[in-house]
Amino acid sequence: MAGSERIHPYIPNSVPEVKARMLAEIGVDDMDTLYEDIPEKLRFRGKMNIPPGITSEMELRRHVERVLSENHTCEENVSFLGGGCYQHYVPAVCDEITGRAEFLTAYAGEPYEDHGRFQALFEYQSLMGELLETDVVNVPTYDWGQAASTAIRMAGRITGRDVALIADTISPDRLQVIRTYCEPVMRIESVGHSPDTAALEVDHLCGRLNDSVAVLYVENPSYLGTVEEGGRKLADTLHDNGSIFAVGVDPISLGVLAPPSRYGADITCGDIQSLGNHMYFGGALGGFIATCDDETFVMEYPSRLFGICKTERAGEWGFGDVAYGRTSFAVREHGREFVGTAAALYGISAAVYLSLMGPAGMRELDQHILQKSQYAMRCLSQLEHVRMRFDAFHFKEFVVDFSATGKSVTDINRALLEHGIFGGRDLGDDFADLEGCALYAVTEVTTRQDIDRLVRTLTTILA
Repeated sequence: MAGSERIHPYIPNSVPEVKARMLAEIGVDDMDTLYEDIPEKLRFRGKMNIPPGITSEMELRRHVERVLSENHTCEENVSFLGGGCYQHYVPAVCDEITGRAEFLTAYAGEPYEDHGRFQALFEYQSLMGELLETDVVNVPTYDWGQAASTAIRMAGRITGRDVALIADTISPDRLQVIRTYCEPVMRIESVGHSPDTAALEVDHLCGRLNDSVAVLYVENPSYLGTVEEGGRKLADTLHDNGSIFAVGVDPISLGVLAPPSRYGADITCGDIQSLGNHMYFGGALGGFIATCDDETFVMEYPSRLFGICKTERAGEWGFGDVAYGRTSFAVREHGREFVGTAAALYGISAAVYLSLMGPAGMRELDQHILQKSQYAMRCLSQLEHVRMRFDAFHFKEFVVDFSATGKSVTDINRALLEHGIFGGRDLGDDFADLEGCALYAVTEVTTRQDIDRLVRTLTTILA
């Protein structure tokens, strides 16, 4: 402590003498001078209502541990939550490799020297390209929402059009991101779904197509868990209109489902959280974008692409940026879009996961998930007044309709939590026609005993 000022142990240069030397170096007398461009009416002059600082490392640790102890985790409870972040198994080798010093850094997996990171991410792109059956995949960006938004804006730049049609069965959270990211330059309009199957209504789509429509964006499986089986018809309809077909996909489903490129998608996007990344309270997200190797598409990527080439030394290969000049890193305010910190470290984890699983492993995993989800749907549909909401094929998520039970999803989930079970996400707030419905997810981590326990508990709760 120096005078009345506190020297903070976790903030560099908080010593008053050091701050005075820094101010003198830049030629100002006090800190307020640095904020003179901010109008006085916008400045807060009172005392902030925050607790005093914790200066003891021991007390800080105790405080954080007390806060963390209030969490209800998926390790302590059985979870049927999904909706964008999933409890998939993460092999130990994923953590072992991403925890290495040459990859685990404070900034996006971006070391000051390249100790194999470029090659690791080139391998990630190659593995994802094989899974997605596309030629080009970007270095991971923020998350699925940002990847979908970029895919839509890419379509707008390629076609010179400004309308994006969005299936109304996509994630509501993702839709908010898309609107925020795209509406300055694109008009976002929704396309309805069948109330029986949740499939996109092609007749409705045809009535909306014109020479202003740049792209249709759908998710398959949809946010509601249903698989869109009319992808090829959608693609043909859009291409006849000169529009682009963009599809969002959970890549872990591609062990049993055809990749979007097979049914005519021009741009595929999604998130790699399910590929060897922990949930981390919803934070381990990394968006991907994939296309064919067509310069028209490639040059519209705003994010980084890593490639391979021969070096001057015989037999040696080098890895680095492809067409770096198209990125905002190179041209800043003149870039197609601004792309900042990326989720490169999660891409390395996904590469480890995919190389460990291989095509046969992904197929076996997906068959396992598929069998469990079908078992869960069958068992739950046998409960009195409970039914599955859509007559469609599902992969790992499905909508359970509790509206005839006389109990709200909120009440059911509260009762389930008392038994150590996370119930499905309440859909009533986001979908007007799904009041009383919940989105349930089943992964390879979910056991048959977990499903049977859920059914027994619901039987008691709904009695």
